[in-house]
Amino acid sequence: MLPKNQNKNTKFAAFMESNRQRKVAQIIQEDMAEIFRKQASESKQSFLVSVSDVKVTADLSIAKIYLSIFPAELRQPIMKEINTNNAFYRNYIGQKMSKQVRIIPQLAFYIDTTMDDVERIEKELKGEGDNPVL
Repeated sequence: MLPKNQNKNTKFAAFMESNRQRKVAQIIQEDMAEIFRKQASESKQSFLVSVSDVKVTADLSIAKIYLSIFPAELRQPIMKEINTNNAFYRNYIGQKMSKQVRIIPQLAFYIDTTMDDVERIEKELKGEGDNPVL
């Protein structure tokens, strides 16, 4: 039962992103994609880091950045280097966003394995995986 001053739509408001959160997340996603593109082109190794999603907390203090890294065998070393250089990335974002936000969010990087999951499911559906075909 909802309180008298609360309708059905407001109970879901806590789960919805505000326009401000979406805007900050989009700016971070674009800027991080640009810096990762530059770093990949300057590297001797051949790899791709794409920013698949960015989620920002309601108070804009933390940005969760989801990365797809190809090839898969380079994920751990690249993530280790990204986490080591976290302060550099936050400074870079701070320079880009200084006029738009008061507080530059803390950055938390995560590996996005969505494409791996899709590939695994497709293999299973084709009968190529570990799942026996009935």
